[in-house]
Amino acid sequence: MEEIIQSVINWFSIDNVLFEFMGQKVSSLECLSTVTGLLCVLFAVRGKVFNFWLGYAYNIFLFLLFYQLRLYSSMILQPISLVINFYGHYRWTHPGEDEKDGKDRLKVTVFNNGERAVVLAIVLIFMFVWGYVLSRVDLWMPSLFANKASQPYFDAFILGTILMAQYLSAQKKLDCWGCWMTANVCNIILLSRNGLGIMPFVYAAYIILAIGGFLTWLKMYRKQHYLDLRKKVEEKQARQNN
Repeated sequence: MEEIIQSVINWFSIDNVLFEFMGQKVSSLECLSTVTGLLCVLFAVRGKVFNFWLGYAYNIFLFLLFYQLRLYSSMILQPISLVINFYGHYRWTHPGEDEKDGKDRLKVTVFNNGERAVVLAIVLIFMFVWGYVLSRVDLWMPSLFANKASQPYFDAFILGTILMAQYLSAQKKLDCWGCWMTANVCNIILLSRNGLGIMPFVYAAYIILAIGGFLTWLKMYRKQHYLDLRKKVEEKQARQNN
């Protein structure tokens, strides 16, 4: 039994290299993260609820990966993301009466410029506060974090942007794709600096998927907006006829 457990632990180690890609070693854990992550985003782009089930597995794999890379902010993100995934799963499948689209699903909505400014301010404040915490975490909790955090403020900015993107995705806000694109560009830079071979290319694929997601959700929003306007006109005409 102990041998089986040790084999599983070894398989999920970043030292368990499956192959090399452009001079960088690619582990089995990185491969699992890659596959589940791409599938999760692909289903989200299409507005499919199944993306949340893939997201649960993706969170677990990334937690293990980032812990071993000492990217503590990205590691801590995963349990939080898991909670947001549960919330989004519920929101998408249990919309309010005024939030339903033509198929009884949560409809796509958008922010105004004032709300977008608030979103940006929240992310920046979070970056400075959490970045400071990360820069000191090895001193405050040396038993858990033996090594100094890598690029704490940049890591914190990515964390804040991803959390905001996930929250907006759970609310089915079109603006979430702007947050995702920003986070993906930053992740390419961060992961390239930390020696990951294939993950930066995965995040480049995420950018392409995010663009596709924005265009797909924009189409859904415009269609629903037209239907909502038509419904209001019909209701107004019905009241006038009565």
